[in-house]
Amino acid sequence: MELNLTTPGLLFSAISLLLLAYTNRFLSLANLIRTLHGRYKETGDKGAKAQIENLHNRVRLIKNMQLLGIGSLFLSVFCMVSLFAGWVILGKILFGLSLILLLISLGMMMIEIQISVKALNIHLRDLD
Repeated sequence: MELNLTTPGLLFSAISLLLLAYTNRFLSLANLIRTLHGRYKETGDKGAKAQIENLHNRVRLIKNMQLLGIGSLFLSVFCMVSLFAGWVILGKILFGLSLILLLISLGMMMIEIQISVKALNIHLRDLD
């Protein structure tokens, strides 16, 4: 496999968009947690407390997704530096590692989405 400077550069836009999506999910969850926390403080609603615990787990997952995405971007930059310096084997290793981190991050996103859907389904059962 031939690896040149443009190959790891292709990941930049994809990882940047993923990090933006992760940040948006994080911010919306943070606002929801603040709202539910206020409701729990006022009313002592146990349902709100259970939702906050679920959201806390999701926030933790998103934090890890972001860290893995940043690690992937970091390794892609190091890969480019290695290739620029002529260290092709190191560049290939770093590029492979960056892809692995990106895959793990995406896998965690699938888990977070499943938790989100499960929580919404539980919430919607109240309507039945």
